[in-house]
Amino acid sequence: MFTPHTKADQDAMLTTIGIDRIEDLFQYLPAEYRFPDLNLPPALTEIEVLTELQDIAWANDTTRELVSFLGAGAYNHYSPAVVDAILRRGEFYTAYTPYQPEISQGTLQAIFEYQSMIAGLTGMDVCNASHYDGATAVAEAVNMAYHNFRGKRPKVILSPGVHPHYRETVRTYTRDSEVTLVGDQGEVEVDAGPEELIPLIDDTTGLVVVAYPDFFGRIFDYSELAEAVHEAGALLSISVNPIALGLLKAPGEFGADIVTGEGQSLGIPLSYGGPYLGLFATRQKYVRKMAGRLAGETVDNRGQRAYVLTLTAREQHIRRDRATSNICTNQGLLALAATVYLSLLGRHGLRQVSELCYHKAHYAADQISGIKGYELWSDQTFFNEFLVRCPRSAQEIYDHLLEHNLIAGYPVGKDYPGFENHLLIAVTEMNTKEDIDWLVAGLEEVLNA
Repeated sequence: MFTPHTKADQDAMLTTIGIDRIEDLFQYLPAEYRFPDLNLPPALTEIEVLTELQDIAWANDTTRELVSFLGAGAYNHYSPAVVDAILRRGEFYTAYTPYQPEISQGTLQAIFEYQSMIAGLTGMDVCNASHYDGATAVAEAVNMAYHNFRGKRPKVILSPGVHPHYRETVRTYTRDSEVTLVGDQGEVEVDAGPEELIPLIDDTTGLVVVAYPDFFGRIFDYSELAEAVHEAGALLSISVNPIALGLLKAPGEFGADIVTGEGQSLGIPLSYGGPYLGLFATRQKYVRKMAGRLAGETVDNRGQRAYVLTLTAREQHIRRDRATSNICTNQGLLALAATVYLSLLGRHGLRQVSELCYHKAHYAADQISGIKGYELWSDQTFFNEFLVRCPRSAQEIYDHLLEHNLIAGYPVGKDYPGFENHLLIAVTEMNTKEDIDWLVAGLEEVLNA
């Protein structure tokens, strides 16, 4: 460890606080616990530590070495080099929460631009900055709906098509609370459409949560569901893949009250699972129940454009027992990455990426469904991800192809009992035709293995 203080610095600090030795700082601790012998390995030099860490890193495979068709919530998209270049600028890389607007104008403007883009992309009025990932954003939507109805509508309907990790996170958040979760516990079948959720809605329902596209890549029009939800006085929350919104109708256009999502696809690397970015947007009338922060644009006393924290719930910081949420941070650096990415692509660039994902995925699906023994699980329209019913264990197929430097997809049996022979395959703009043809050849080869 590098300690910048000299012996003179240490003596000056000790004199200031009135003690002679650093050890005196611990005089009130029981003697037997002050300086225990630690079972640590011998010290290493910096060169030795770096060599050992590099050896560990080399044991990990990445999408640079492997051809990947893995999705299930985290996707291998291309991020322009300028995204990382801007993130590494000192004024952004070291910036923290912008409590003092007069010295945080750049950070506040970046957050404001991010909020504006996500609100526009989702078709909602306001967006916050922000949540940790797509899972916590869904859980915060449940929190918001519960507090919006002051606990009088504790029932939340979760579609089984919502990402299983998101649903697990909701259960973690709501454990031992008054919230009742239904929908994904056998009340409706996994392959059911949104219309199957409508009979579950009653006057105790506060929120219905669906995904767009869902975990299996399927695309549904939720207009009918939204109408039924609103007729019952409840709210509709939709978890989105933001890349898909470059091509699909915005959720706000068919009645969503809350839109959440995982922002990893927007210029953020896979990074072995995080850190990621939770998107959260809602209608103006619910803004005071929204967790997180809201940056706004105004004019200062000289008539110049200025940025401020328009809204931040102080309960999240000081009256935590009264808070609708205890999320009070923002993923500033990750939100900035998404902002730069969306700024670079623009409306037409984002649509182009979406179309590449869509068409490449459909080419892959057509080729795979032509292999004897393989078939698509659903005939529903899908975006860039689809579920394939395989002739044998999906995990075995995955393991076999991984030996050939090919990640064939995601075996969903670990999340959906009875689906042990099903493989979820994702295709992005990073997958070439040659990659897809190689996957098809590999799946054919498995039949003879």
